[in-house]
Amino acid sequence: MFDMMKMMGKMKEVQTKLKEAQDRLGDITVTGEAGAGMVKATANGKRQLVKLEIDKDLVKPEDFDMMSDLIIAATNKALEEAERVAKEEIRKSTEGVMPNIPGMDLGGLF
Repeated sequence: MFDMMKMMGKMKEVQTKLKEAQDRLGDITVTGEAGAGMVKATANGKRQLVKLEIDKDLVKPEDFDMMSDLIIAATNKALEEAERVAKEEIRKSTEGVMPNIPGMDLGGLF
C-alpha cells in the first residue's frame, strides 16, 4: 500500500537537501581558459562570472577583436563547467533520498 505520509516526509527531506545544495553553489568556482591561458574566466556554481584575467600582452588596440573573442570563449567554457558541477552537486545531494526515476533531472531546477 502507498504510504502518503512517508512520501511527504521524503519530499520535505528532498526540499531541504536541494536548498542546502543551492546554498553551496555560490562557493563552488570553476575556471575556463582561452588563447593558451591568455584569458581566464572564473564562474561560480550559480553561473555568475566572478573573475576575469587578461594577459597584459593582449591589451593593444589592434588586438581588441581577438581579445573579445577570447573573453567570450573563456566565459562560455567556465559557465559550461559551472553547469556541469552544479548538476553533479544536486545529484549528490539527492542521492539515496529520491528514487532513480528515468527522465527526472533535478539539475534543471537551478
